[in-house]
Amino acid sequence: MVRIRVLVVDDHRIFAESLAAALAAEPDVDVSAAGSGPAALRSLERAAAEGRRFDVLLVDADLGGNVPAVRPAVPVPVQEGGVDGVVDGISLVAAVRSAQPAARIVVLAEKDDPRRAALALQAGAGGWVAKDCSLSRLLTVIRGVLRDETHLPPALLTGVLRELTAARKHRTESERLVESLTPREREVLRCMVAGLGRKAVAERLYLSPHTVRTHMQNVLGKLGVHSTLAAVALARRAGVGPVDLAGDVVERGGQLA
Repeated sequence: MVRIRVLVVDDHRIFAESLAAALAAEPDVDVSAAGSGPAALRSLERAAAEGRRFDVLLVDADLGGNVPAVRPAVPVPVQEGGVDGVVDGISLVAAVRSAQPAARIVVLAEKDDPRRAALALQAGAGGWVAKDCSLSRLLTVIRGVLRDETHLPPALLTGVLRELTAARKHRTESERLVESLTPREREVLRCMVAGLGRKAVAERLYLSPHTVRTHMQNVLGKLGVHSTLAAVALARRAGVGPVDLAGDVVERGGQLA
């Protein structure tokens, strides 16, 4: 018998333990539980180190309380030795899918939310189900996502499709704006996405702080935003990643303008 290894991730201990016990009664399911995002990531790392992998994660949509969801374009990295701090449900989905693409994820929600369900799908989740669904329904979803099926409540379909369409439109518009930047301005934008300040950008790109300030102002103007935070958010929607802080961005002999 092929066994399904499931990890329940929920910071409500009674719910997590009850669900784990119910799933463990199934003859083909092995189940573990984690009480937080960092704990889940450590469980995944430990299992991988031992040559075992979880097939399906059941993740609480409200994991970590009222923590704003990180966009899928900026997944939480799975750091060696574990991750400390708060990791919300959508961020955990992105982190797990980035680190272990073979793992399938189902998000468990207290209520239907088309926007958050769309974010979960964009992050890599294969299902969104209500916490009060029947065990048989949950098992159907678990087995379905293992076959690469996507499961959503029928009442959410229209709203999720609307959200995904809007997100695609915003991404297309963001990509068009980013394409209007010069190569140097794009490098500056990537530095901004990495969280570098003006002085750090100047040192990295071998530019004067005054020149960097001009480039940053040009970036904001061309993107039609008024703050670095807004520019970074738009860049992320367009799929612009941060510079590699471990490597050089430009050659020292390059033209500095």
